[in-house]
Amino acid sequence: MTAVRLSGIEKSFGSRPALLGANFVLEWGEVHALLGENGAGKSTLMNVLAGFYTADAGTLAVDGAPARFETPAAAAEAGIGMVHQHFKLVGPLSVLENIRLACAKRAGWKTKAEALAAMQTLGAELGFHLNPQARVDEMAVSDQQKLEIMKVLLAGARILILDEPTAVLTEEEAKAALGLVRTLARGGRAVVLITHKLRDVLGFSDRVSVMRAGRTVIDAAPAAGMTAASLSEAMVGTAPQGEIAPRTAHRLKPDMLRVMKLSAPASAHGVALREIDLDVKGGEIFGLAGIGGNGQAELVEALIGIRQLSGGDILFDGVDAPPTPEGRREAGLRYIPADRMGMGLFGELPLAVNIALPRLLGEKAERKWLVRKGWMNQLARAAIADYEVAGAAPDLPVRLLSGGNAQKLMLAREFAGEMSVLIAHSPTRGLDIRAVQAVQARLRAAAEAGVAVLLISEDLDEIMELSDRVAVMSHGRISPAEPVAQVDRARIGRLMLELH
Repeated sequence: MTAVRLSGIEKSFGSRPALLGANFVLEWGEVHALLGENGAGKSTLMNVLAGFYTADAGTLAVDGAPARFETPAAAAEAGIGMVHQHFKLVGPLSVLENIRLACAKRAGWKTKAEALAAMQTLGAELGFHLNPQARVDEMAVSDQQKLEIMKVLLAGARILILDEPTAVLTEEEAKAALGLVRTLARGGRAVVLITHKLRDVLGFSDRVSVMRAGRTVIDAAPAAGMTAASLSEAMVGTAPQGEIAPRTAHRLKPDMLRVMKLSAPASAHGVALREIDLDVKGGEIFGLAGIGGNGQAELVEALIGIRQLSGGDILFDGVDAPPTPEGRREAGLRYIPADRMGMGLFGELPLAVNIALPRLLGEKAERKWLVRKGWMNQLARAAIADYEVAGAAPDLPVRLLSGGNAQKLMLAREFAGEMSVLIAHSPTRGLDIRAVQAVQARLRAAAEAGVAVLLISEDLDEIMELSDRVAVMSHGRISPAEPVAQVDRARIGRLMLELH
């Protein structure tokens, strides 16, 4: 029986079309994967279903009845819940407060104790162990992802839309989450799985639809019998390019980034850094693996200059790092955050302002920027062209970009000017195959140019493919680094779990 039918859906943002007659059919009891490149229209189509956008044309039916949702609350009343790629959480509130705020009315909880019991029961089923009192804006991105998944399940949605739900989860966490999702579907719910992880599609979905450039090019085909290669070709229109060629051997510059006995106190619910030693050479990619919430965010904050240290030293090219974030940027430090919309970009501001911001706010900032809109637009147009930011214009609000195109914008801004050290935290999270290849190629090119690249990721495939040396972070400490040629992926995975 059909749970949802979207037919001929059209949606534009200003003069930019996002959906061009898209179709989608979801049946009760199934997990239906929705695939496509970044910017193909997947999230936009599901945002129409979830009430975040209204369609310009087309029809929507839920459980056989015509529907049109003007607000997310109206969609929620119809039993539709969505886990967004960019989280919908209240940072200053605790985990439990976010859950009560989002779910109490639909779940029927009368007391905090009822909400806590429901949270703990579901957490045990999922293998998600979140501190109910932890402040959300101090949590690792992976823990925030878990909270989003728990919210929609606790709200009792019958139709679940999961937009990149496993992007920052470890393999074991992802398997547990998707296993439960499949169990929920078998119990009568209907689930939409938006993902770029083809193994998740092949392992957990019943049917697959593929979008390209705002249109549905594969409509509800059975997942059985499909391959990663056929899905990839359907998404991008050409066969996948395969693995990136190995980098050319070149001379490394020692101590471009050196950390000695670095310590920092824990935040209210964070992890303390404990005498960390780390050196990243100019010309190499240093891969730092680890389960989220083990000090990665605190280490990044220390390196970029926004976390107070209790001991230790940070050196750039043998010299003490400047004390301020602005000074470190002007010394050549660049940073790609794990949460691109929360930490890296201002969603409501246009592309031109986002691209120009570092030049406007630094210690050597341009002083006449208020009357230089033409200069900002020129910077933006160059970034859009050089990094192939699809569907973009200088005056477009960044929030309207897909995840992949927002990440390309981040790269364009961070790679501008002289760079000596690059910190890339989960740089390909939620990106499609072509965007992943583009980002990884840029990281390799930076290393080829002599930049010291610190790659922090929970994606072991990415760590092993890109890195020259690998270490594992756990409980605020870092294991001794080893050349990637001397370790295998399974060993690093075991080390992560053993240390955790």
